[in-house]
Amino acid sequence: MAKITRVAGAAIHPWLDELAKLRIKIFREFPYLYDGDMEYERNYLANYAESANSLFVLAQEGNKVIGVSTGLPLSDADEEFQQPFRDRRISPGNVFYFGESVLEKAFRGQGLGHCFFDERESFAKELGYSITAFCTVVRPLDHPLRPPGYRPMDLFWVKRGYIKYPNMVTQYSWKDIGDSAATSKSMIFWLRPGA
Repeated sequence: MAKITRVAGAAIHPWLDELAKLRIKIFREFPYLYDGDMEYERNYLANYAESANSLFVLAQEGNKVIGVSTGLPLSDADEEFQQPFRDRRISPGNVFYFGESVLEKAFRGQGLGHCFFDERESFAKELGYSITAFCTVVRPLDHPLRPPGYRPMDLFWVKRGYIKYPNMVTQYSWKDIGDSAATSKSMIFWLRPGA
């Protein structure tokens, strides 16, 4: 089993590039299809670097980082992630936002996904947050790059106590594989009240 380590606030700084490299690699897969580069990553990760209560949950095999899961107070996240909560009269100050979980393919299916959620939920609870939330990209069922037999993570998230809110949607931009520029994507929110 991989070693799990929690780092927070300024302690995440040495790990920013490790996360960036994993995001570029893992998010090339469906459904994100992300054609990433380090410049975009550094801009995206700036909020984590600046937040006093950001969190990285590291999974390591020996000295190698094989996965990272992130979170930060929603009030420290990009405006695109905050607005859907304000629209529903939920204060961003009451929400701890889960950014991403990226894990090398060879280590999936071994319980690390649950460890990532356990650590982030525990951290949010320690900080006094009443809601944890994340969002996922919306891709059409007939997307040409959807792999045969692809299964979304919905059942896993439901078992963790998260509820999908189809009317809580935001737009976020990145460059897809094969595209010449970034385009806006719809992202749908999942919430777990009473964290």
